[in-house]
Amino acid sequence: MRTMLAATLMIAAAVGSAMAQTPAPAPATNGSKPKPVATIAIRPGLQTPADTASAMAQAERTAIQSDLAWAGHYNGAINGEVSERMVGAIKAFQTDRGGKPTGVLNPQERGTLAEVAKKAHDNVGWKLVSDPVTGARLGLPLKLVPQQVSDANGAKWSSATGTIQILLSRRKEAEPSTAKLAAQEKKEPAGRKVEYSAVKPDFFVLSGTQGLKKFYVRGAFKDAEVRILTILYDQATEGTMEPVVIAMSSAFTPFPAGAQASGPPPRKAVEYSTGVVVGADGAILADRQAVDGCQAIVVDGLGRAEKVAEDKAHDLALLRVYGAQGLAPLGFGSGAAKPSVELFGIADPQSQGGGSAASSVRAQIAPVGAGRDLALTPAPGLGFSGAAAVDADGRFAGLALLKPVLFAGPANGAAPAQAMLVPADVVRGFLKDNAVPAAAAAAGDAKASVLRLICVRK
Repeated sequence: MRTMLAATLMIAAAVGSAMAQTPAPAPATNGSKPKPVATIAIRPGLQTPADTASAMAQAERTAIQSDLAWAGHYNGAINGEVSERMVGAIKAFQTDRGGKPTGVLNPQERGTLAEVAKKAHDNVGWKLVSDPVTGARLGLPLKLVPQQVSDANGAKWSSATGTIQILLSRRKEAEPSTAKLAAQEKKEPAGRKVEYSAVKPDFFVLSGTQGLKKFYVRGAFKDAEVRILTILYDQATEGTMEPVVIAMSSAFTPFPAGAQASGPPPRKAVEYSTGVVVGADGAILADRQAVDGCQAIVVDGLGRAEKVAEDKAHDLALLRVYGAQGLAPLGFGSGAAKPSVELFGIADPQSQGGGSAASSVRAQIAPVGAGRDLALTPAPGLGFSGAAAVDADGRFAGLALLKPVLFAGPANGAAPAQAMLVPADVVRGFLKDNAVPAAAAAAGDAKASVLRLICVRK
């Protein structure tokens, strides 16, 4: 653990205060599933693995670093910067999985990595939060530390037995300096043995042992305000806590700036998605997340809809527009669809100059890891969440869901676009459970079966 944390701290020191003060992205805490980030094929003799990584968007590299950290192979700063450490971690992951250590992830390997990382942070309940007292942003393993107390001086999260403790403290101090703060933390509490320290002008980090526990401390100040994050955990939990500490180190933002100071941005007052007609009497299939928490759900051209059922495990929702007549339901026939599909949906108004016409885009279905999760590449644009996927033979392949990416570390640019597919058999089972009869076997003219959904949140 000392080696991993020391490496993490050295990388953190190298990137300096810019990384330390950059806020982490808004998390996905609603069960959303990751997809493989688009990879770029390496051209033998022309590109090195570092060249290939550099050609990706920085947010994609950040997501890969985050996933590698959760998989136990990366112990550097999660900031999207290409490094030998990142390439080495990719090779270690490939070797661990019995693959050739090329240093470049192919789509299948990327999918497996995403699945491994998701299981790891789901197991600990990883969530990025803004502390209401200090305003600081940090990542927390909430399943490991479910107990929380707070006051004007900070907050504390802990396990039921105290084996794991996370403390966020604040105080006022005249003329603080990181050297002075680090010196104080080295002495308090008594018996703390520092095994690594890094002191920079705008932040400091310490790690070592404190009795039978490991500790990690990161602190910073702004004017006279001091904020310090302390992580304590029994050495017996080191295997679980190693990736957590690495992720928390990169995610901690003691003094968020601008709009990030209040945490993740709120959802828009009005959001658009696609609904698929599954019953001529007004039954409509939708993305559950797209219509969750709406003050009103409006079906363009038909009026208000009511959510009558949902499947939280697969993010499906069933809406009903009462009094609707003559709608054209999509066919949900049986049979396995081909991997190449066409997505039928309605892009958001901004993407089509205020229009509301149905359109289609092509995508490929790719399995994510060894599970049943399916990704769609490339991801469609805004408004297509809830779009129907139909293959070249007219078979219904499933429902497309746009999902946010979950990773630790600063958000340097937009998160990589992603889309998941709820398979046709899961959709058919959901409709059967809710007494919605299946339409004709062929999907037919899918454009005639999709409608714009408008979620009003204010």
